[in-house]
Amino acid sequence: MATKKTKEKTPQTLVIVESPAKAHTIEKYLGPGYVVKASMGHLIDLPKSRMAIDIENNFQPEYITVRGRAKLLKELQKDAKKSDFVLLASDNDREGEAIAWHLNNALKDKTDAKISRIVFNEITPVAITEAVKHPGEIVEAKVNAQKARRVLDRLVGYNLSPLLWAKVKNGLSAGRVQSVALRLICEREKEVEDFIPEEYWSLDADFAKGKSNFTAQLVKYKGENPELKSEDVVNKIIDEIKNSPCTVTSVKKTDKTVRPKPPFTTSKLQQAAANRFNFTSRKTMQIAQMLYEGIQIGENRVGLITYMRTDSVRISDTALADVRGWLSKNYPDALPAEPIHYSVGKAAQDAHEGIRPTYTTYTPESVKEYLTNDQFKLYSIIWERFVSSQMNNAKMTTTSVEITSGDAVFRTAASKISEKGFYNVIKLLSSKEDKSTSLPSLKEGETLETGKFHPEQHFTQGPARYTDASIVRMLEEKGIGRPSTYAPIISVLLDRYYVTRSNKQLVPTQLGRVISKILVESFPDVINEQFTAEVENTLDKVEADELVWNDMISDFYGPFKKRVEEVTSTTESIKGFLDEETDKVCDLCGKPMIKKLGKFGFFLACSGFPECHNTKSIPLAKCPVPGCNGEIVERKQKGRGKSFFGCTNYPKCTFISHFKPIDSYCPKCGWFLVEKFDKKNGSYKSCINPDCDYLHSADDEPMVMPEAGEE
Repeated sequence: MATKKTKEKTPQTLVIVESPAKAHTIEKYLGPGYVVKASMGHLIDLPKSRMAIDIENNFQPEYITVRGRAKLLKELQKDAKKSDFVLLASDNDREGEAIAWHLNNALKDKTDAKISRIVFNEITPVAITEAVKHPGEIVEAKVNAQKARRVLDRLVGYNLSPLLWAKVKNGLSAGRVQSVALRLICEREKEVEDFIPEEYWSLDADFAKGKSNFTAQLVKYKGENPELKSEDVVNKIIDEIKNSPCTVTSVKKTDKTVRPKPPFTTSKLQQAAANRFNFTSRKTMQIAQMLYEGIQIGENRVGLITYMRTDSVRISDTALADVRGWLSKNYPDALPAEPIHYSVGKAAQDAHEGIRPTYTTYTPESVKEYLTNDQFKLYSIIWERFVSSQMNNAKMTTTSVEITSGDAVFRTAASKISEKGFYNVIKLLSSKEDKSTSLPSLKEGETLETGKFHPEQHFTQGPARYTDASIVRMLEEKGIGRPSTYAPIISVLLDRYYVTRSNKQLVPTQLGRVISKILVESFPDVINEQFTAEVENTLDKVEADELVWNDMISDFYGPFKKRVEEVTSTTESIKGFLDEETDKVCDLCGKPMIKKLGKFGFFLACSGFPECHNTKSIPLAKCPVPGCNGEIVERKQKGRGKSFFGCTNYPKCTFISHFKPIDSYCPKCGWFLVEKFDKKNGSYKSCINPDCDYLHSADDEPMVMPEAGEE
């Protein structure tokens, strides 16, 4: 009698990633026999309530299960127990390696399954399949680098923050990297305040050849560069040349080669998104994360871009073959004979490729219907930047013309793209890239007709305040932080009210400036860019297994701790220095209200605290609604946290404004004024009344209304 064969059990593999979106995408690629679960980031970490660093035991961290994550950890342990294999697939960076290390320690005693580490740079079927075929081990040195950074930041934060509580205000915090970024912003603000603008003028003139008109600028007068320091000087020149004949004295044509830029790094992507779309660094990274983890494209879920935290411009051979194949079909004339390889910066870790689309065939237009508007914008510049990086140079012809009128020489130039090259795929040209202009055909010796003169007053521009784009560029140039930390640094400073955003610029608050002054003066060896950059280099050595992480911490902590004790004992307290008396009276107990500084700025608090807990927002203006005696105060939207300005009599009065009132009222209608900004006019004052046309510059000069769309 034949024996019945038993069906062999299919091996079960548990794959653990960081986010549910990534898990959803990867599970579709792997199919039966695989279960993909998300750890939701760190499950095991340092506690928030205490320092948890055993200084006497060689600075060993005391890890705990993150509050609220114990249930999830138990579920993963149960899943691991039922599995034959466990693949830890957290991100391929220091934080991801640490997550995998903690998961391995939490699972290995709960299962007989073989636990391995897999890494990938993109979420595509090929990349995931290859990663699963070639599992590896956790890189201990990379974990140690993350541990060293975490311990160092904890030691700095948990020593400096109590100092600020004791000397300035309860609830403040300081950090190793954020404090250096705050110092840069405060120093720039001082430069802005100290700058004294100087008046100067420019002079343009209209010229015509037949029906063609163009404008040129004065560049020489009596053989020298003109110094136009006043209107009188300009008018004198106009009087001297206005009746002089105008002759073309020079026509020069030059060819210029424009090379494509390499694929985006994290910092360059954040800068481009800020400059093109006004995205904050945080918003850029959130959108990039969505594109990386997967978007539903028809019936398939696709990770559209590679890993978005990188300092490298390196591109894999597979990706190069893919993009060159696409270009050979679509732009064969713009395809170079060989792939273009870009050099990686000396400071780059080069752990990941540059940011690129996973499939060149997914052009922005082909996936537009599946993306939000913001996702489409960001994906478009990533796709265009990558594809253009593997195309031929563009060539431009520039025609420069000089026109002589008496003792004055005017110059103008026009550029024309002679060979489009990589510009064939650039749809979102920046203002710097879009240089095509035109002039009529001109020859030396030709006489031109003169039109109007356009004298214009200017003032020298001082240093600009940092924006998201420029502070990220500065952090990268000075080696402060890493791609994964640029956006969080800015967010922390904003969240703690050390910095605010004004017209996209980062402006330090009074609190931020005081904290920076104390920290910089007390800890000049720590709160400086050189030390912070050296730490990043040292962490790189730990990751390369060239340095023991504990030794790095030990060398730093002794002198630092001694200095903290010295500052604590010698620095005088300035608690309450920001408090201001007001003429407001508490409507609950009758005691005076005091203007105090809180987490989201200034507010009014009863001087009878702690017996009376009454608090109110600072009134900024009187409500303009007829019959309403309320006041306009700043409010926060639920969830999003964005500010708006509404009446204290809400819900009876529903008046709101998205512009902050200034301490001034309209002389025409009596409504309050607000400050607005546009690129053409800078800051200006405008009446909040939609039926009032009052408009003045910041210097109280009357203005015409900006053109539609400029605000």
